[in-house]
Amino acid sequence: MASPDERSVAPQSRTGADGGLSGTVAERLRAAIHDGSLPPGTRLVERRLAAQFGTSHIPVREALARLVEEGLVERSPRRSARVAQLDARALAELETLRTVLEQFVVRRAQERWSPAAERDLRRIARRMVEAAQHGDVASLTALDERFHERLWRLADHPLLSEVVAGLRGRINRFLRDTTKALPRKRLRAHAQAHVDLVAVIASGDADAAADAMAAHIAAGARRIAEAAGFEPVN
Repeated sequence: MASPDERSVAPQSRTGADGGLSGTVAERLRAAIHDGSLPPGTRLVERRLAAQFGTSHIPVREALARLVEEGLVERSPRRSARVAQLDARALAELETLRTVLEQFVVRRAQERWSPAAERDLRRIARRMVEAAQHGDVASLTALDERFHERLWRLADHPLLSEVVAGLRGRINRFLRDTTKALPRKRLRAHAQAHVDLVAVIASGDADAAADAMAAHIAAGARRIAEAAGFEPVN
């Protein structure tokens, strides 16, 4: 079996959503990082990736530079790139920034609230509860991401959505791993939290919705910190 440092990423012939060969490479690497195929700390050697993708090193280098900007890859002087790892300070910074932005999301979502939006979010949350009851973590995590994406769309602020999605992308794999490790009781509580969050947003109470979102993000960060054994950061 190949070591994590040698794990390949299957090439694709299509062009990446952001255009060009480097976009394709970035898209495939990003997906592999998010789904855990490339775990934190994995070395990303340009010549190996170029061979795997059947391209020169230039699109690979451009793709890695893009992922460095997104916080998914890190570089050190005279060292090859690696999938970014998470430490306590980075997690704390992500939590505080996500809290501010996601609170803005729910405030904008409330301003644009509609019966259709409420039905959609309640349906996703109910499906999360059903998945948790059956121990279907894969479906639960996919629905969790869809739930938040629906809120971002409802906020109707493309730049905000892009930034918030990027921040969550930095910890998606950690959220996914910690959710998998939850016992069934906590898994159901995690799903039910989304049902409760919809109810608070639907109430129209902006302060209560902002507080609920802050608590929701804090719970996710706490799961990651507990799993990693991080000490609190002031």
